Amino acid sequence: MSLFLEVVSVAEAVEAVRRIAPPLGYEDVPLEDALHRVLAKDVHADIDIPGFDRSTVDGYAVAATETTGASEAIPAMLQCRGRVGMGSADAGSISPGSCRYVPTGGALPAGADAVVMIEHAEQIGDDILVHRPVAPGENVVFCGEDFRAGKAALERGRVLTPREIGVAAAIGADRVSVVQVPKIGIISTGNELVPVVETPGPGEVRDANSYLAGAFVTERGCHPVYFGIVRDERAVLKRAVSSALERCDAVLVSGGSSKDERDNTAAVVAELGEVLVHGIALAPGKPTIIGTARGKPVIGLPGHPASTFVVLVAVVDHLLAAMRQTAVSRRTVRARLTQNIPSTRGREDYVRVSLSNGEATPVFGKSGLLNTLVQSEGLVRIPASSEGFEVDEEVEVILW
Repeated sequence: MSLFLEVVSVAEAVEAVRRIAPPLGYEDVPLEDALHRVLAKDVHADIDIPGFDRSTVDGYAVAATETTGASEAIPAMLQCRGRVGMGSADAGSISPGSCRYVPTGGALPAGADAVVMIEHAEQIGDDILVHRPVAPGENVVFCGEDFRAGKAALERGRVLTPREIGVAAAIGADRVSVVQVPKIGIISTGNELVPVVETPGPGEVRDANSYLAGAFVTERGCHPVYFGIVRDERAVLKRAVSSALERCDAVLVSGGSSKDERDNTAAVVAELGEVLVHGIALAPGKPTIIGTARGKPVIGLPGHPASTFVVLVAVVDHLLAAMRQTAVSRRTVRARLTQNIPSTRGREDYVRVSLSNGEATPVFGKSGLLNTLVQSEGLVRIPASSEGFEVDEEVEVILW
């Protein structure tokens, strides 16, 4: 317990969790099961994409030089030599003074190097009047311009969103190598906690942190494993943490991180392994514990849900990203403050704010209050070197 109040900076805490993140293995999965997984290896294109010169518009395939000087008043006149069919293996060719109609995605006929949009041309019988010149390559994607055969199209460490899934399919990757999904044990401690299905009695509260932490873990691409509510008894907590360590890659324990004779998390971590940090220069969330046991991270979170969420965002997010072998992804916006936000130099503050019309309004509230979580859209981080921000100052808001 003597480590408490020997606080470290948030940067030091983040470095600590990155350092103790255990390496996970890889597995091959079908592409349809790869959404939100992290690539463990580069994915290479098996062929040139596209495999042929193709039009990006509906129009007429031409030799660009034959449209030089074309205008509404003096159009270039070309003879249409038919149409290119979608999926056709032979797009044919054009000769000087001619063109061919080609649909969007259709192959460019030999001799053509540009496409005139149909809106800029007029058909009169077999003749096409071109009212606007085009440059070589205009409205065309050339063979291999998207991806070259043998080159990496998707890099290791990239999270597979629907966009990446589409690219992987286009380059023939029906299976991909991905990092295994980290399993994160979730434990809540406290004699005052009751399950969510129960009505709390005097001095009792429902266990919100298990669900809060579990949802956060899930949103970050990890798998939560719930171990329920544990009473404030060291032996019971030790059994629960031991069980979680056997089944999981890391453990989050909410509650039991303050300096109190009944707060057992740090003692249990010390018995099973090593306490690396007990106290972060962070508000809310100062009494956070960072430790290892059996080679796996164990993080002691505050008991108050709002404090827990700030620690999840500021510190645990980096642990989960390191385990997944990717970078922390943050959605942020810039906004102007509607009022002052004071802070204490030497401590990194995270203040909840609501957003409206480009303005950020602080949602001040005690760490034990839940309503500030749903009344706010994100957090403003105040660096430890600052004494706060002033009204009308532009700040960066980390969105929930």
